[in-house]
Amino acid sequence: MSERILSRDWQDYQLLDSGLGRKLEQFGPYRLIRPEPRAVWKPGLPAGNWADVEAEFVPAKQGGGGKWEKRAPLPERWQIGYRDLKMWVILENSRQVGVFPENGAHWDWIRAQIARHGGQPQVLNLFGYTGLASLAAAKAGAAVTHIDSARRAVALGRDNQALNNLGDKPIRWIVEDAVKFARREVKRGNRYEGIIFDPPKYGLGPKQERWSFFEGFENLCRVLRDCFSGKPQFMVVTAYALESPPEVLQPGLEILLDGLGGELTLGVLGVNEKSAGRKLDLSVTARWSA
Repeated sequence: MSERILSRDWQDYQLLDSGLGRKLEQFGPYRLIRPEPRAVWKPGLPAGNWADVEAEFVPAKQGGGGKWEKRAPLPERWQIGYRDLKMWVILENSRQVGVFPENGAHWDWIRAQIARHGGQPQVLNLFGYTGLASLAAAKAGAAVTHIDSARRAVALGRDNQALNNLGDKPIRWIVEDAVKFARREVKRGNRYEGIIFDPPKYGLGPKQERWSFFEGFENLCRVLRDCFSGKPQFMVVTAYALESPPEVLQPGLEILLDGLGGELTLGVLGVNEKSAGRKLDLSVTARWSA
């Protein structure tokens, strides 16, 4: 079963418009423009709306990278919220801003799975970025192990934990290569009822460990199969920038979920656009529930 998953309950975020390879977004009181290659259509709003922004990420003319061009004063970071979850927004050199708003629907689903099963499940979050899925799981009662290779992301995750007054929640924040950590967890005998992972298309670990989705995804799924406890509850995987349908996840997930039964849903994460009502699909994803 495949579906489009939308985060409909944002109050502090909106996709205002998109087109010609860019998207116009509102994060709290500030408007930003970021590149978006999937937005191949014409913008729905006049050019004046696009001019009235605080910052735009301008890609480099050659190669990767780019820089933020500020057009109005901006704080170093500012706070927004989704339901009862608070988070910091910060302009990063990678064009990211500390939050992927389309993941809001996943945070809701993760919390529902944990509430449904009860108890205090152990949850592993690999490639966890700034920890919003980890905080959602912890709010619902899970003990979370959060892994990311970027110290900056993990530091912002800790700041998000403090912002939400969740300092007493059992979250382990670890800077490590995701695949290496998962392999060591298998050897240590540590097991998890829930697994969340967001493998990038390409990446580097803290010791320059190289990651390529198409070379490493199935092997990672094989390792994560051994990370599940005897009573697994749920799994969420999100994959960005693949230019592939969600079925690209299927071979790896067949390894990860072998013999577990339950229900698997493949789909795409998207955002509703305010201007013309278009739905902008941003990543492929899959969710499994026991």
